[in-house]
Amino acid sequence: MAVTAHWMFSCLLSPTRSPTFELEGVFLQRYPVLMDPDRARQLLARERERIEQAITGLGSEDSGMVAEQDEPGDRGSENLYQNEFDAGLAESLADQLAALERAEARLAAGTYGLSTESGEPIPDERLKALPTAELTVEEQQLRGRS
Repeated sequence: MAVTAHWMFSCLLSPTRSPTFELEGVFLQRYPVLMDPDRARQLLARERERIEQAITGLGSEDSGMVAEQDEPGDRGSENLYQNEFDAGLAESLADQLAALERAEARLAAGTYGLSTESGEPIPDERLKALPTAELTVEEQQLRGRS
């Protein structure tokens, strides 16, 4: 009972098609079909909205608050802390926005849902949790260790 790898012609034309294997005349998919592009667009649009709202909200928390301070130095140290916190958050949001734009480019190219490192499919569950995922969980864990 020999298993022979067989690429279907449509697989060569479309990166969103999975390779198949022939087992006694029956074609089996090696990987599940990638996430539906419309579903991917919804997830990415929701993620863009979340990021843009967070960017808009930066610094607005303290704009309407003028609290009385017991000590003259309290206000300065609080402002310094908040400014540093906001700067870190702004940098994180900029990174998230860049990752989102890369994901949107992969979606347009037909490679959304495939690892940028290995080409292996990223499970839908991972993409639902992290729509901008570029690696499989295993690849991300290996990268985190090095």
